[in-house]
Amino acid sequence: MAPEQTRAQLPGEITGLSSGRTPEAALARVMDDVDAYPWSTVSHAYGPAEDLPGLLRVLAEGEPDAAGEAVSELYGSVLHQGTVYAASAAVAPFLARVAAAGRSRADLLTLLGGMAESEDEHGVEQGTVRAAVAAQLPLMLPALSAGEPEVRRAAAWAVAHTREARAVLPSLRERWEREPEAPVRGELLGAVSRLAPAEGAALAREALAPTGAPAGQPAGAPHVLLAAVFACLDADVPWDAAQHSALLSTLPADPLGSDSLDLDRTEPLHAVVEALLLRDTEEDRAAVAALLDTALRDGRAEVRAEALWAAEQACRLSRGTRERLLPSLLPLLSDADSARGVVSLLGGIGAAAATAVPALLALATVNADAADDGTDSTGSTGEGIGGDTDLADRALEVVAVLAPEKAAPLLARDLGRRPWALGSAAGIRAPEGTRFPFDRRLLAAIRVRLTEPDLPSGEPSQLTRLLRDWGALAAPALPELCALLPRHPQAAEAIAAIHGAEAPAEPAVVDVLRAAADGGPLVVAHALYRWTGETPELLRRLDKELAGGPEAVTRAAGAAGELGAAAAPLVPALRAAVSGADAAGTTSVLHADTAIAEALWRITRDASPAVPVLDSVFARAAGRYWFRRNALRAARAAALLGPAGRPLVPRLEALLADPEQAPVAVLALIAVAEPGSLDHRALADTVLTSAEQGARAPEACDALEALGATALTPDHVRRLGALAERDLRVVRWGLEDQVVRADDALRARARAVLGALTGDLSRAVPPDGRARPRPTPAPPG
Repeated sequence: MAPEQTRAQLPGEITGLSSGRTPEAALARVMDDVDAYPWSTVSHAYGPAEDLPGLLRVLAEGEPDAAGEAVSELYGSVLHQGTVYAASAAVAPFLARVAAAGRSRADLLTLLGGMAESEDEHGVEQGTVRAAVAAQLPLMLPALSAGEPEVRRAAAWAVAHTREARAVLPSLRERWEREPEAPVRGELLGAVSRLAPAEGAALAREALAPTGAPAGQPAGAPHVLLAAVFACLDADVPWDAAQHSALLSTLPADPLGSDSLDLDRTEPLHAVVEALLLRDTEEDRAAVAALLDTALRDGRAEVRAEALWAAEQACRLSRGTRERLLPSLLPLLSDADSARGVVSLLGGIGAAAATAVPALLALATVNADAADDGTDSTGSTGEGIGGDTDLADRALEVVAVLAPEKAAPLLARDLGRRPWALGSAAGIRAPEGTRFPFDRRLLAAIRVRLTEPDLPSGEPSQLTRLLRDWGALAAPALPELCALLPRHPQAAEAIAAIHGAEAPAEPAVVDVLRAAADGGPLVVAHALYRWTGETPELLRRLDKELAGGPEAVTRAAGAAGELGAAAAPLVPALRAAVSGADAAGTTSVLHADTAIAEALWRITRDASPAVPVLDSVFARAAGRYWFRRNALRAARAAALLGPAGRPLVPRLEALLADPEQAPVAVLALIAVAEPGSLDHRALADTVLTSAEQGARAPEACDALEALGATALTPDHVRRLGALAERDLRVVRWGLEDQVVRADDALRARARAVLGALTGDLSRAVPPDGRARPRPTPAPPG
């Protein structure tokens, strides 16, 4: 539906509602028209919009509390988590009329502004809802002169989001000249900046340097100063001392920022840091370092807390920022109000935090000792940092990743009170592919801990995971693991890992496993196989699992594939477990089918049963966002088939258009397709584009290496060098404490690939030739 079609179908516009008519007459006019609209023909987040007339009546006629609930319901339906619908366009005139009649005016103007702001339009053409709101400007603009400041503020925010600069700017300018209230002036400045960035920047310069104020000393109200700072950023004005001082003068931002209508800027320091870093210049990185250094050294705990939150964002965005900030962060580990936030930040910034290990160990040790005797290191009882066992645990959790060999003695000494550190040692926060080093003292502590009758939920899994990772070195713990097995079958994973190829099978352990495997879970049957090499019990268990649900089938197929030819008796059951092209397509079902196809190949080395199954998975996953991971799994399985998977080439080529899927698809094509049929340079360009967008960047590096040096043009080399050496992180999304670590790993991988393909790592330089990050400078000016 085009915007002009939407407007033609809406009830007639009432341009004189705010003047010449009483509120009662205005509301009567709203109710006259509301029943004439065919609400069942338009939908919102919850389906047909037949409930909207009732909500409009409550807005127009109900008590304030009821009207407030109606506004909340409208947010949920016509502006659902930022998404707008055909019903949003249809209801816009009615909302504007109710607001113009003086009911819930600020709330409804804010709702209209949010609808106009949305870029996520469902079921209508782009711009439809914004056009419907813009058509109500004759009713909305008079609110700029309302008696209530909150209404004027909401009006300024709402009308600017219509993007109708010619219609709106004159009214905003006129109101700016005579508006006395600082919150409203701030919103007016933001509105002007949104519609005319250069004009907003000019107003911002005046606000930042009012007549008579000393240079670099902000004299304006916080709302206006913040609006001025953001106006400068929106206009790409270079950062200067005036902006630096203005922003810092508004801290702490809460409750100042909590009432902002722009949700992206309710935490201004955080928002400014992000905006500056995304400009990606050395000057702006230096400005961020100076801002955060000053805020982190502030005497107010609230300011330091806000600075720590902004610093976390800075480290997630910028590769060089963490080194610049460490000198400001480390002293805060001794501050009771800030230590917890610093520890959290250090846990997420990767190996660069290694210099903090001594301070973290001291924090963990002091707190642990204080908890033991009820006092802190100064002799006080539980005040400040001393006696905070959770903080000690959090500090040790970070050390367990950065310097595990130093964490092991402390963890062993107080294992029962270190749940976070134990989780880290067991691999929850450790970099992928790493294992916590073996420590005899920790092994002894784990053995004692395993004898506890009532371990907290989750701890047995963590303890057994550590023992599993240690393999044969954990053999002294076999008695405790065998005793634990009936209560915690996952102990079988550690028992299986302990048995080495050279070690003889201990009869007592085998007897325990046999008893537990009889009717027990798959993990126990698998452990019995590892200790004895006998397959009958495992095959029986796998056959039973293959008759279960998708998750059970996936586990069983994976285990069957590991057995290889020894699992040949399971081939009929595997074939029978395939869901079929007509089965309900869920992610778990497609995952199970992929696992079956892979198992059939590993067992039979015959691609003929696997290819149709994978083809069916690709067909059911095609074009469905939530099934992208299923397509990726199927592509990885196809790569295992090698040339035997060549019938799947069209399915793999179809994945190249999606940056998230392209790198894995390229790796599969290299393994499967006729070599001469591939355009290696075009594929290199495809995977580089994926990596630059942060989509499957590690696999993109693998694909580039597989494509070979001849696939790279000079521009490809430059782009790969930028991935390795640029300041902005490539990986920016994921688990909070894994983003930096994943990007660090990507950076190392990109450097290695660049060196391998060019033979000259020195070519991996920033594309703009900028110098590496320098120490934190003084504030600008």
